[in-house]
Amino acid sequence: MKIAVFVSGGGTNLQAIIDQIKDGSLTNVEIALVIASNDKAYALERASQNNIPSVVMSVKSFESREAWDDAVLAKLNESGAELIVLAGYLSLLGEKTVKAFNNRIINIHPALIPSFCGKGMYGIRPHEAALERGVKVSGATVHIVNENYDEGPILLQKCVDVLPDDTPEVLQKRIMKECEQVILPKAIQLFADGKIKVVNNRVEYN
Repeated sequence: MKIAVFVSGGGTNLQAIIDQIKDGSLTNVEIALVIASNDKAYALERASQNNIPSVVMSVKSFESREAWDDAVLAKLNESGAELIVLAGYLSLLGEKTVKAFNNRIINIHPALIPSFCGKGMYGIRPHEAALERGVKVSGATVHIVNENYDEGPILLQKCVDVLPDDTPEVLQKRIMKECEQVILPKAIQLFADGKIKVVNNRVEYN
């Protein structure tokens, strides 16, 4: 199964996917394309080091969101991608792309949805909000993407204990390593194996 990975930053989750493909724990999966929202994303370097085609497609480089959406969809179709993986991607996908890849777009969110999610909740912010609220566990969620932030069907979740001396940065790193980089490749494998079915905004496993 060919996938397209969308990135905006360092690309640690992209690296986890690359590594699991290389070591054989993620099977029948090929990264056909990496799309970055900006040319500063270190994820582009990770793609280059592994001979993965990549392209920068910033909304700001197009005359309208519609033109950007059309260009993104054209690139995806050209790559042959069957699944879109949002791995630390900070933009909202265009309507045409979401419609064309209905139930074939997944996102990793650094909190246990429906907590600490929605517009503006990305990067360090969900971890700051979790600590401010005093939650005892936090984690990550892989969900299927629809047209609204973090509202699609939940696919997988994994949690960790929140420790008394956690800072947002420490919690972020632990969730990234112990949750995000575990369940995102697992979710991709479920799609590659044809085990995902969406019924009434809920995920069922075949």
